[in-house]
Amino acid sequence: MDLALLRHSTAHVMAAAVCRLYKDVQLDIGPSTEGGFYYDFDLPARLTPEDFPAIEREMAKLVAEDLPFERLEVGRDEARALLGGQRYKLERLADIPADQAISFYRCGDFIDLCRGPHVERTGQIKAFKLLSVAGSYYRGLETNPMLQRVYGIVAETQAEIDEQLTRLEEAQKRDHRKLGKELDLFSVHDEVGPGLIHWHPKGARVRAIIEEFWRQEHFKAGYDLLYSPHIGKAGLWETSGHLGFYSENMYAPMQIDEVSYYVKPMNCPFHIQVYKSHKRSYRDLPLRWAELGTVYRYEKAGVLHGLLRVRGFTQDDAHIFCTPEQIEGEIQRTVEFALEMWRAFGFTEIRAYLATKPAKAVGEAARWEQATRSLEQALRTVNIPFETDEGGGAFYGPKIDLKIKDAIGREWQMSTIQFDFNEPERFQLAYHGVDGKEHQPYMVHRALLGSIERFFGVLIEHYAGAFPLWLAPEQARVLPISDKQMDAAVALAATLQAAGYRVKVDRSADKIGAKIRDAQVAKIPYMFILGGREVEQGTVSVRSRTAGDLGSMSVEAATCRLGEDIAARR
Repeated sequence: MDLALLRHSTAHVMAAAVCRLYKDVQLDIGPSTEGGFYYDFDLPARLTPEDFPAIEREMAKLVAEDLPFERLEVGRDEARALLGGQRYKLERLADIPADQAISFYRCGDFIDLCRGPHVERTGQIKAFKLLSVAGSYYRGLETNPMLQRVYGIVAETQAEIDEQLTRLEEAQKRDHRKLGKELDLFSVHDEVGPGLIHWHPKGARVRAIIEEFWRQEHFKAGYDLLYSPHIGKAGLWETSGHLGFYSENMYAPMQIDEVSYYVKPMNCPFHIQVYKSHKRSYRDLPLRWAELGTVYRYEKAGVLHGLLRVRGFTQDDAHIFCTPEQIEGEIQRTVEFALEMWRAFGFTEIRAYLATKPAKAVGEAARWEQATRSLEQALRTVNIPFETDEGGGAFYGPKIDLKIKDAIGREWQMSTIQFDFNEPERFQLAYHGVDGKEHQPYMVHRALLGSIERFFGVLIEHYAGAFPLWLAPEQARVLPISDKQMDAAVALAATLQAAGYRVKVDRSADKIGAKIRDAQVAKIPYMFILGGREVEQGTVSVRSRTAGDLGSMSVEAATCRLGEDIAARR
């Protein structure tokens, strides 16, 4: 059975159950989601998880009645009459274009404005569970009323529901927002604004490690780095098309010298200006330019989510300018580079999605064919499994999306390799070919990690905050058993720090057992314990976060172990 169909139908049944149990229910929408379903309600009463059993019992009755889902297509006047006083639904009705069919679905005595489709009968819904309720602004706008969003899951069997609940419990333990607070990695402050991240020292240290690794790998891969401004004149964004197609995601302009400027939502127009700063020859190409560029995009308050959905973020951006003859090789290099980067960070399950030409598109047909063929050939050459999303490309070019699986099997869409036939034409990019004539270069947008913020959020959840040694903000902690060993502990930490390791000393007056527990809770990879015997013998007692007590060893041996683990990225 189609899972999306089952989820959407279960949301419909949940809404019917809520309407049976409560008076004066105002309904909004109830879509399927990647992991389940939800429905948004406006109710006089505040729902809590304690209300879920009663709603689930009512849902079970509707399922047992095996009611058919009946589709009704009606005119606009009849639709208004059916909706009565449902004000949110009436607003949704007004959004439906005049030439589009208006459909309702009936399930027993419950009828709902809905595009559908649904399963045939409620009896096809076998197992479900309501999970949580949260506030959600109507249409995601914080100026609108706050609705109650009830989330749930559905499956073919109760065993599958139990399995999903186990995975959800593990996901809650790994929630990057919870771990970010516990491990003191980052924060968001209402006084500054939602969706704007403050990186704390530990989080900033991990970010610095990621960025330095990113830079070095890009230099090895033949990229040059750029830095570009944070704002640009309105005319730049008019030429790029952003003011025409993307203005709802851009912040209001500021006036400088009576000229409108916008903070950048993307880096590409700036990279294009660098390209245009010189005349280019086919001998100069390909040009591979990368930037860790901070951009700002308006996101509705209702969709902001920790590090995963923010309003200001640093995109690991790059643009490749090349000739038609070079494009296939460049795409292959880019895919291989992306896979190497992901494997370096510990992600091994990667799948690709190839999005092809949509009905409305710009650019010559021959270019689309070559671009799509180059993308497909690159995926086949590197032997990565992929699915084709027919017509799913942007209007300005086909693309590859890479999705990774984390430690608990969740899929995240991260890397994008996107052709662009639009910007080179808008900005009249050119290079002198072998024939001495001007030609338009191929341009590829490419983001490997996506954004540093979102990538860090995924990384926290993948490792449950227990970063591998090479990424850990604190690689080892020196634990003196008493103040008598404090000077030796400080000296040992200084020696390790001078050798490039990230080490701190526990200076607390706690007993050694408490110090070990604190280091374990802080997810420190190694603990070096110093007592009187260790100081006298010039050794340390080594404890691993994962393997426990490793016994006594020389400082040289302990340092060598750190180096080996870092080199192997364990």
